[in-house]
Amino acid sequence: MSGRRGRRVRFPSPEELPAPPKAVSEIGPIAFSARFDDDIERDFDLSHLPCPRLVRHLARALASIAGSEGKQGNYGSTLSTLRHIKQFAGFIARVEEDTETFDLDDVTPELLEAFERKLIADCKGKQSSVPYQRVVGIVRLLRLAGDASPDTFGIEMQARLGFSTMKATGRTPALDAYPFEVFEAMEAAALADVRAMRDRILAGERRAAEGQDPAVAGWGRLENALWHIAHHGPLTSDDHSQPGMQRRLFLLGGMKRVNSQLFLTYGDLIPLLVLLSCQTGIEPECGRRLKADCLVNPARGYVSISYVKKRSHGFSHKTLRVSDGGALHHPGGLLRLIMRLTARGRSMAGTDMLLVHAGNNGVRASFGPGTNVSLWDAAAGWVARHGIDQMKDRDGSPITLNYRRLRKTYKSRRYLESAGLLEDFAQGHSKRVAVDHYADIEAHRELHEQAVEDGLREALDTAMEPPVVIGADGERLDDGEADLAPAEVVSALQGEQDVWLASCKDFFNSPTAIKKGSGCPTAVWGCLECPNAVYTTRHLPGLLSFTAFIDRQRDELSSVEWKARYGLAWERATAGVLPKFTAEQRRTAQAIAESADGPHALPARFLEVTT
Repeated sequence: MSGRRGRRVRFPSPEELPAPPKAVSEIGPIAFSARFDDDIERDFDLSHLPCPRLVRHLARALASIAGSEGKQGNYGSTLSTLRHIKQFAGFIARVEEDTETFDLDDVTPELLEAFERKLIADCKGKQSSVPYQRVVGIVRLLRLAGDASPDTFGIEMQARLGFSTMKATGRTPALDAYPFEVFEAMEAAALADVRAMRDRILAGERRAAEGQDPAVAGWGRLENALWHIAHHGPLTSDDHSQPGMQRRLFLLGGMKRVNSQLFLTYGDLIPLLVLLSCQTGIEPECGRRLKADCLVNPARGYVSISYVKKRSHGFSHKTLRVSDGGALHHPGGLLRLIMRLTARGRSMAGTDMLLVHAGNNGVRASFGPGTNVSLWDAAAGWVARHGIDQMKDRDGSPITLNYRRLRKTYKSRRYLESAGLLEDFAQGHSKRVAVDHYADIEAHRELHEQAVEDGLREALDTAMEPPVVIGADGERLDDGEADLAPAEVVSALQGEQDVWLASCKDFFNSPTAIKKGSGCPTAVWGCLECPNAVYTTRHLPGLLSFTAFIDRQRDELSSVEWKARYGLAWERATAGVLPKFTAEQRRTAQAIAESADGPHALPARFLEVTT
């Protein structure tokens, strides 16, 4: 064969060709790096997972969204997605024979549905958002992988990737609040611990001021060791490893104990966060990352906590108004104490984070960029140390510490105090979030059932006849249509059947009596709800005394209890009876009611009933 310029080219014969390379049984490393919003670059290696060809596509998709420049700027979110990939690859390895060659185009709608059913089955029938979250995570990565290789998926698979899940739901039952006695026990235990750490550090500072440089005076006295720590920072593992230092520190109680005389410890973080949650209800992740200058705008016994909340689409700056004062039951006072106890540590660590603690490697910010302190291990010990683990939850199970439940319980208490008024309760949330996540929980079932009952009662009350009111000459002053016989008018004017607040048409023919002919069993203010009641000017002083009394009861009772006891009676008296009399008649009756005694005074039976 002739080539260009007349040169002949000779091709090798088949026998002369080199042997074809052997099939590669495993794919190369699958790894990537990403820098997150804490400005730390982290490496991820997925080479150990089965189905390497598929995993490579999913890893590329994850790398495109991981990091501060992608949609997953949070390190924890990327770790969660990695777990989704691991579980999906492990599932395929159990249902497919050839995992080495399983690739992106081998994923089918049926396989995704089987994976979803497996996740739902693993939850053992419990309503959970876990299957939904994991399927959504995988589908999102498959969409990104499909976008990078447009011809990979067929029409059916493209249609399946158009929606997230088939059966799994993202809604889970709202996290319930703690029983109030558990919440109060945790708050009391945390308060006692905070007082102890306050006394410990303040005493340590006094002892450090009395000490001398141990390089001159020796390490034999605790005061000298504290002097060294106050001037050079907490003792570390490097100090502990120096010749003779281990024995010296042992005689002083150990390195951690010595450091704890001037700095917060890892274990101190738990009661601080518990007490902060119990007093403010601040989001747990936000309370951990408060800055040292978080208190702003103090005025008239209140101060605002300024903090940043991480949301799905960025950061949100928020404030929370709390009481301020010189005691630990004020959230402002608690935060000021924390600032005081951590001032030395913040200065040495060079951080503006509020919470810092001393560890084996020195003092550092407890939370925030570049830190990943977990309190789960110490939480169980703290609960057990205070005997809270012996208390029972609503379902009878032992109590464990959950900061989200502390916040939920704080919100629950506010919800009950506000009697379910969303305008007061939904602080920091939309009304929808307040209802779904904080109001619609098991702890509020009784309140909601009572609200339904009250609503039905109010509907019934609207059908009641207006109160019967007559003037001094017997004329009708009310707008009702109830019949009143002449004999009943005379009896009412003469007070023959007075029952304190009103005159009764027939005391022994009460509509509330169980047995006909027996006396009226209703509470003494029940006359206001009774069709037998007739009101004249003679009853005005008693009515005014009664309404003044129940108005004062607003300060003694919760709004829910006050409304349950006196709500209807108040409405009938102030809207149905008193306006029927003239202003002059009411002024005269008020003057009479303000005298020291008389027939208008509150009867002893009334006081017995109310107490």
